[in-house]
Amino acid sequence: MSKPLTDQEKRKQISIRGIVGVENVSELKKGFNRHLHFTLVKDRNVSTTRDYYFALAHTVRDHLVGRWIRTQQYYYEKDPKRTYYLSLEFYMGRTLQNTMINLGLQNACDEAIYQIGLDIEELEEMEEDAGLGNGGLGRLAACFLDSMATLGLAAYGYGIRYEYGIFNQKIKDGWQVEEADDWLRHGNPWEKARPEYMLPVHFYGRVENTKTGVRWVDTQVVLAMPYDTPVPGYMNNTVNTMRLWSARAPNDFNLRDFNVGDYIQAVLDRNLAENISRVLYPNDNFFEGKELRLKQEYFVVAASLQDIIRRFKASRFGCRDSVRTGFDAFPDKVAIQLNDTHPALGIPELMRIFLDIEKLPWDKAWEITKKTFAYTNHTVLPEALERWPVDLVEKLLPRHLQIIYEINQRHMDRIATLYPGDLDRLRRMSLIEEDGIKRINMAHLCIVGSHAVNGVARIHSEIVKNEVFKDFSELEPTKFQNKTNGITPRRWLLLCNPGLAELIAEKIGEDYVKDLSQLSKLNKYVNDNIFIRDVSKVKEENKIKFVQYLEKEYKMKLNPSSMFDVQVKRIHEYKRQLLNCLHIITMYNRKYRDPPPFPVECAAKIYSFTAPGYHMAKMIIKLITSVGEIVNNDPVIGNKLKVIYLENYRVSLAEKVIPATDLSEQISTAGTEASGTGNMKFMLNGALTIGTMDGANVEMAEEAGEENLFIFGMRINDVAELDKKGYNAQEYYHRLPELKQVIDQIQSGFFSPSKPDLFKEVVDMLFYHDRFKVFADYEAYVKCQERVSALYKNPKEWTKVVIKNIAASGKFSSDRTIKEYAKDIWGVEPSDLKIPPPNEPRDAIEDTKPANAKA
Repeated sequence: MSKPLTDQEKRKQISIRGIVGVENVSELKKGFNRHLHFTLVKDRNVSTTRDYYFALAHTVRDHLVGRWIRTQQYYYEKDPKRTYYLSLEFYMGRTLQNTMINLGLQNACDEAIYQIGLDIEELEEMEEDAGLGNGGLGRLAACFLDSMATLGLAAYGYGIRYEYGIFNQKIKDGWQVEEADDWLRHGNPWEKARPEYMLPVHFYGRVENTKTGVRWVDTQVVLAMPYDTPVPGYMNNTVNTMRLWSARAPNDFNLRDFNVGDYIQAVLDRNLAENISRVLYPNDNFFEGKELRLKQEYFVVAASLQDIIRRFKASRFGCRDSVRTGFDAFPDKVAIQLNDTHPALGIPELMRIFLDIEKLPWDKAWEITKKTFAYTNHTVLPEALERWPVDLVEKLLPRHLQIIYEINQRHMDRIATLYPGDLDRLRRMSLIEEDGIKRINMAHLCIVGSHAVNGVARIHSEIVKNEVFKDFSELEPTKFQNKTNGITPRRWLLLCNPGLAELIAEKIGEDYVKDLSQLSKLNKYVNDNIFIRDVSKVKEENKIKFVQYLEKEYKMKLNPSSMFDVQVKRIHEYKRQLLNCLHIITMYNRKYRDPPPFPVECAAKIYSFTAPGYHMAKMIIKLITSVGEIVNNDPVIGNKLKVIYLENYRVSLAEKVIPATDLSEQISTAGTEASGTGNMKFMLNGALTIGTMDGANVEMAEEAGEENLFIFGMRINDVAELDKKGYNAQEYYHRLPELKQVIDQIQSGFFSPSKPDLFKEVVDMLFYHDRFKVFADYEAYVKCQERVSALYKNPKEWTKVVIKNIAASGKFSSDRTIKEYAKDIWGVEPSDLKIPPPNEPRDAIEDTKPANAKA
């Protein structure tokens, strides 16, 4: 097996990562040494690898700052319509390498660091992941920011600067243990504190009706301190801003009744206010009605809307004076996208500002608000939909509850007029749920208060429109749209898979990086033996590199020739990691039963994450690790089958595993996964997909041809029929001998000999409480895996299908998704404009078309 090129050797070949250039390298070396000298003078005499990382990060940041300032100046002067992406999560990962690629500095930095005598990959590994998200929703927001900058949109991301991100997961004795993610402990070279834009956010208090209008008084104030992170577009000198808010306690202590005890307590109480931005809530697809979470949701929208209105009033004139007084033009200058219901309080908050502060009449305020907001739905699972108790909202945000009641009353009056006597429809469509504890349905609030509602894959949008929110879509059918998710090819190809990126550039040119649809040109090379060999070689090199990583980090040896069968996603029952686990046990049993040679060597790796409060998910992890313990140490099986649970799955780990994967597991029950984006990342990086017709898998099968994916199992209609008929897990258990053997092994303690009944509740769930019907798809899944094994034994034919999948993945660029949002929802237009870099005159603009001209 040939020795793989290092990433540095691959990068030097790739002009899409920038030109080396003697001047570039010399300038970067000077900057690096200057920053390193500053660090050493300030702190100590001996450099560490972390010192070198910070010196490189600050050097690259120097190249960002001038472009950042230029971009913001351009926006202030041209006053384009601005797009604001409000999200409680931005799962950014690492910034250094992504920034080098987007600025075209990657190759020059590689060469500069090499000449200095350091290993750039070692420096890159020093960076902490910015894990300010749980999974797909937060990572989607990060991809969208990259695409908005690359497309030249005047866009801003608004969120929370969590002091502790998604927890670090450790596996101890097969069990998940959570540790705090103190990602800021060494500092963050990519952010800039902006105390001059600090804003007050109010909580609690009471509402007063006065002659001049409604006043919200006697509130508790928390200050929102903004931290700005630059978001560079790819090779266009545009640098947008992600602004994250951090909670700060105000300094005005009441010292009238001063004594030392009161003062000390007052200082300690500051922590209560600052807890708002302390930690990211780790539950994904599960709603927890905690007061702190509601505070976080209001905190981000209250601060962001004040900031948006300040910019609206001032930006046209290039100064901070509030000179634009009317709000008629607000929807023509401001588009706000709600990333799920978490920022839904933005709707009543904007109404409060318009009504109580700006003194607009209700009808005018409501018209502007609806034209401004749009809402993206991310889930159809009922347990994930936010429903806040009225009592909690009344205590925390009394004025907002009044506004929500008024919105609901007017909404109910409209429904009653359109559907007289239909009380059941009124109940279904109300913003206030009256069953049991009175709750506010935040999805209903978003739908009523927005001019556009979208799902994130075609099948998901159909479910949203025809089932979950059927009454609303009947009322306003044109409001509902689809915007299939996408991923940024800069991070998910150029950064993580330089060998494949270069190979593609050699064949079809470099323009595909900004127009991924050009990948379809690869179809002409499907039968090209040289290209087939080269694609196979890139995969082989990625697998060798990943095997080396596994051996170093996990002391696990794998055969790179074996099939890498990978399932990476948050643990949830609907994602059916259990189905994968049952197949692993089935393969184990077959390898005992069948004489050698075994059907196919297979490394089944399941990388997972879970929320600390989700008991069943933890039990699933324990089952997988227990199965791995038995399988991996079985002398008869040897290296033929390995089960690996990688702890602490995160963006930087995804960048290592995805390029090395042969088979991508996307096996959720049909109708439960909104879209998925991991499926797209694997497809782009040359993995084949085994999956159900769910989420974006449906569109992937359309693009590549269903025969080029391994599709199995129930379709949505089959699931509905089974629900109608009644799902009986026992029926499958008694009919399928291999399934019976697997379940009996789990139940008898074969995988937990010291505690035979350890997995009793997992088995009970599968038999009696399995909403996601694992047994119903077991037989089809196992047969489909046999098809996978058969094809994998023919490497040339396998690689042909890989090429067809890569060629079909162009649709799944987040650039395409953002273009659709821009045209259909935000009313803005992408621009090819290239703002001149800092070393050129400001008027040397390559394209005179104004960015974001209204569509």
